[in-house]
Amino acid sequence: MSMKVHQIDFHRLDMQTRFPFRYGIATMSEVPHLFVRMHVEIDNQMWQGTSSEGLPPKWFTKNPETDFKVDDLPEMLRVIKQAAHFAMTADVNRDFFSWWMDLSEQQTAWAAENGTPSLLANLGVSLMERAALDATCRQQELSFSSVLRHNRLGIDFSAIRCSLTGMKPSDILPPQPRRHVQLRHTVGLGDPLTDLDISKDEKLGDNLPHSLTSSIDRYGLRYFKIKLAGNLEADLSRMRLLSQLLRERVGNSMRFTLDGNEQYATMAQFQNHWQELNSDKSIRRMVDQSLLFVEQPVHRDAALLPEVQETLSDWQNAPPVIIDESDSEIESLPTALKLGYAGTSHKNCKGILKSIAALGTIKKEQSVTRQLILSAEDLGNIGPVALLQDLAVVAALGIPHVERNGHHYFAGLNMFPEPIQNQTAIDHPDLFQRDASGLLALQPSAGQLQLDSINAAPMGLKQQIDLQHFSPWRL
Repeated sequence: MSMKVHQIDFHRLDMQTRFPFRYGIATMSEVPHLFVRMHVEIDNQMWQGTSSEGLPPKWFTKNPETDFKVDDLPEMLRVIKQAAHFAMTADVNRDFFSWWMDLSEQQTAWAAENGTPSLLANLGVSLMERAALDATCRQQELSFSSVLRHNRLGIDFSAIRCSLTGMKPSDILPPQPRRHVQLRHTVGLGDPLTDLDISKDEKLGDNLPHSLTSSIDRYGLRYFKIKLAGNLEADLSRMRLLSQLLRERVGNSMRFTLDGNEQYATMAQFQNHWQELNSDKSIRRMVDQSLLFVEQPVHRDAALLPEVQETLSDWQNAPPVIIDESDSEIESLPTALKLGYAGTSHKNCKGILKSIAALGTIKKEQSVTRQLILSAEDLGNIGPVALLQDLAVVAALGIPHVERNGHHYFAGLNMFPEPIQNQTAIDHPDLFQRDASGLLALQPSAGQLQLDSINAAPMGLKQQIDLQHFSPWRL
């Protein structure tokens, strides 16, 4: 295979949430959504690939001193533009993996020279990676999982991480992609727990569930992700309510994760907060019966410091703790595992080949006495591109449950033109359905998302969508 990127186009869709979503230091009520269209020559024939991403406030750079529109968004666009430049100016590569390595190394060096955080720099790489993977799957006429397992990409894991020398994708991935995945519903810091918590002027008229209890009733949810505020009084009160509500509504099949959202300056501070929370009997019972793991409690600036190891090694009955925002470089996961963390998260925006290498490291390092975790997190993803591509990767990696709330914070696909909605409904009827009002929305069933149509399609997306419906975005 030979590969050369010739052109990359960008388009924009501005989206509003159904109601504000509060997480960490940010509250999201609107977000720009970026579409990438790549024109790439593979084996002397031109192909197109697509990727997309919502660009949310205060995730890639969690700095309370900056303004999203003035500072953060322009910085996101700068790193995406730079990645596009590296993607197009590379020489003809012998395969996808060589092209990806060149892109990653150039973007990493550029970010270091310019003081750009590596998590943000990887956003640009991942958007190029996804678009190129979409084009490659179409050229190969194979699904994403098949292209991976048969290593049509030319992946050399030793070039990513020397500890993976000798491993092949088929050694790491399950024999078949998952046909369904449990939806893990996030309970945001400001989300109403019951319909009684919704004031008259906050009620929505879109026939979609708003409160936690109505979401449980509509979708049959069993898996949840609970956000911590980092304020002991507020967290105690909310966790007490949730322990009772979830026990009554879901019962013993309930499972949950906790998201610390970088609210703690040190692991020792989080340990103290955790012990206070678990002094409440109802919270302790819920934790003992149903907790899966805690995600990124410590701010990224301190999460991988050596003192974390001392706290975790001395902490009797500590919960499994994984990194998320701190997983910004290739060596972040091995460093975290040495410090005592239990794993990391997959997100397409952090990189797909990076997550496959993470799965290889986890399989290599775990043992009977130490079970490690690769979770799937990406709260705000929506169709018709980003959501499907992320689920295709989750299915291929074999992850059994995935954080997914795009359908909760956005009103289905009503922000997209009717031709795109109709195409999505035809191509993916196991994922999207129209209600009586005509709204096309994601339709979880028995708490699960069905993935057959995604697994049968190139990179999760059966057909390319027409980006001419959206405004060109000159980065």
